[in-house]
Amino acid sequence: MELLLGVGFVGATIAVTLGFYFAMRWVTGGDPDARSRDLAGSVIFRISALHGLILALVFAQEMVEYQQLKYEAAIEANAIADVYFDAGRYGGEGREPIQGAMKDYVALIVDEEWALLADTGRLAPAAWGHWDVAYNGVLDLSPATDRQRSLRDHMLSQLHAIAETRVKRENHGSGSISGMFWFAAMSGVVLISLAYYSFPPERFNLVLISMFGAFTGIILFLIYAFSNPYGFPGQLEPGPLLRLQEQLARSTSG
Repeated sequence: MELLLGVGFVGATIAVTLGFYFAMRWVTGGDPDARSRDLAGSVIFRISALHGLILALVFAQEMVEYQQLKYEAAIEANAIADVYFDAGRYGGEGREPIQGAMKDYVALIVDEEWALLADTGRLAPAAWGHWDVAYNGVLDLSPATDRQRSLRDHMLSQLHAIAETRVKRENHGSGSISGMFWFAAMSGVVLISLAYYSFPPERFNLVLISMFGAFTGIILFLIYAFSNPYGFPGQLEPGPLLRLQEQLARSTSG
């Protein structure tokens, strides 16, 4: 499906490029004179420079956010593991509620919240509920030794880190690409295609114009894919959380 959508993006931009090129040829009545050809070349150069800059900046921004989500998922998984295993080291009656809440929290993220972020861009309220159970459980601990005090402080710190990564995760799912970008991107394709009218519709020229449309389509497809890292077509799996879920299951069975 990802390949088909990518081919669709490329095919659409090629069609737009050639369509507006031939439309401009028809409107202007054919080959321009030398002065018009020079003016068209100047327009192509200026619009292409701005268009390429816009695409490059947005692509870089989306790629950075995509990589940040992978890093933040690893940070969150590490914080959850710290809380879970520190609760075991702390011992006592408060251990089981904290560990149970952390296990339920991970399961909810993997099974429900990731898909919810893809559909709505919002976090699952129930996951906050599991976090709150663990947080209150740690707050209610009454450490009797320096070891227990250190463990309690570390669990609180890691729970704060979990909350912070949750807020960042929702921000990644809120959709960073606005309609204004797509308007600017497609306007650039159209205007450049119109300015290409000064080149005659020879086979080699048409191939080069199609190459411009194809490459632009590839970049637009990648930007679209990276703009929602939770859903199709650029879905990023919660790998660190999946591995943590398996680790917690093994620790329980063991």
